[in-house]
Amino acid sequence: MHNLLPGVEGFMYPNEMELQWSVLIVLYPFITGLVAGAFILASLERVFNLEAIRPTYRLALLTALAFLIVAPLPLQLHLGHPERSIEMFLTPHKTSAMAMFGFVYLWYLLAVLVIEIWLEYRPYIVARAQSAAGWSRWFYRAATLGSYNLSPRALRIDDRIGRLITVVGIPSAFLLHGYVGFIFGSIKANPWWSTPLMPIVFLFSAIVSGIAAVLLIYFVYCLARGIPLDMPCLDAMGKFLFYAFLVDFGLEMLDLVHRNYEADESLKTLSFMVETRLFGSQIVLQIIVGTLAPLLLLGLTQLLSLTEAARKGLYATAGALTLIGIFAMRWNVVIGGQLFSKSFLGYTTYKMEFATREGLLPALVLIVLPFLILWALVRIFPPMLEYDPGRKPEANPALPAEPEA
Repeated sequence: MHNLLPGVEGFMYPNEMELQWSVLIVLYPFITGLVAGAFILASLERVFNLEAIRPTYRLALLTALAFLIVAPLPLQLHLGHPERSIEMFLTPHKTSAMAMFGFVYLWYLLAVLVIEIWLEYRPYIVARAQSAAGWSRWFYRAATLGSYNLSPRALRIDDRIGRLITVVGIPSAFLLHGYVGFIFGSIKANPWWSTPLMPIVFLFSAIVSGIAAVLLIYFVYCLARGIPLDMPCLDAMGKFLFYAFLVDFGLEMLDLVHRNYEADESLKTLSFMVETRLFGSQIVLQIIVGTLAPLLLLGLTQLLSLTEAARKGLYATAGALTLIGIFAMRWNVVIGGQLFSKSFLGYTTYKMEFATREGLLPALVLIVLPFLILWALVRIFPPMLEYDPGRKPEANPALPAEPEA
């Protein structure tokens, strides 16, 4: 096959002309990365007692839950027969990393996030079950699971169990997202993916994207509700985002240096890809717009004594650019790794349809859906309450200060 099809150059085998993984597979690691990163941010307060980021603790948990609910949907849409996905639970295959995702997903959803959120909101749920009316009362009564005990001893037990779950949830979050990088990194036939650093790069980029997402959501939530932004909290999140980004960028540069030092037969092909087909998505979006620019903005907040208004603007801009860069990184990994032939002699292009099963429209729906779920969750479980469940039981009032949305 030599220059017979538009968008195809060089020699391509027939089974290499059509990309097997579409934009939906780009969304999958992007969404799971937001889940893992948001949970890691929440764990900094819960496990390591970093009081500065406490205002975002519950919001980070709800964000992780909203995106986790949507996480398997890109894979389901990609499957020709999504109903067969149930087979991974009925006939488990221990040696398949993809199959084990189902068990990791259920464990993380049911045994980590849902239980931790329930323990965190149990005093609020009990209070609403006793004071709400109509369908809300029935909902909160069912959510109590029959547990109305809010004694100091009971709340201390809730706090201990919640801390234990968070400690267990940290490696679970790593496993949830790290296995995606593990799958790509273990494909030896593709030099774009085959590197032992791939799982680690995916993990740190997930932490970066999760912190950036929670930071932006915290901005929007506070502005929409007229709640003053907590500057010590923003400064702490900006600091964590900056240092996590430095580590992530350093790992990617280490991978690049290693590839150039190794200089195997694929280097010329990969260099050609970066200089041509992936120049816009990798050089411009991922490196310049999505990495160097936010690092510069975050660095200014760490090095200069800026006003609160200036820091707010820099944090918001850096967070938005960071998400663009992380999405571009996922795009370059998934799509970029399929644009050249196994012989390194041919190249193709990816053309995304609009209203097809794996087109742009379903991708946009999957991007918006977690935010709709999060909107519903914050109406049911307000993330900024004055009571402090589990930390200081004797100080908890009978009802939370924030009214029902």
